[in-house]
Amino acid sequence: MKMASSSYSNPPCAACKFLRRKCLPDCVFAPYFPPEEPQKFANVHKIFGASNVSKLLNEVHPNQREDAVNSLAYEAEARMKDPVYGCVGAISVLQRQVIRLQKELDATNADLMRHACNEMANNSTLPGANPGHNENNPGFYYPSNYNPWSGGPSGDHDQGGGSSV
Repeated sequence: MKMASSSYSNPPCAACKFLRRKCLPDCVFAPYFPPEEPQKFANVHKIFGASNVSKLLNEVHPNQREDAVNSLAYEAEARMKDPVYGCVGAISVLQRQVIRLQKELDATNADLMRHACNEMANNSTLPGANPGHNENNPGFYYPSNYNPWSGGPSGDHDQGGGSSV
């Protein structure tokens, strides 16, 4: 004679399946570790332990549990990839990238400003221009050896100019 099957017909959550236990209707893991995401729980269990996760979920307010599980899953996955630094390593890489990109953006903005100033200088004649100006730069005096891309005359990085005579 065949025994009656359980009245709970839903498949077990990923946590209960992994832990090889019966998934009860009030399972704390079930809403956050669906059966189709077994690796999510496996990673969290390996890094934090099922008992610790269960305790944490029971201590966290129900409306914050999903965020807590998502954070645990993210950190667990990061720890699987980088056991020493976890998500802090990824954050450090991203911070260095932001700093590099900010420097690149600052340099590009400086280039745009120089270009805009040169365009303004080339396209306008100012009354009472400096007597030392030349036809290429009306209204502005530049020594003959001035290189605007180096910050000074002829590639020198001091900000000294030339004579205005």
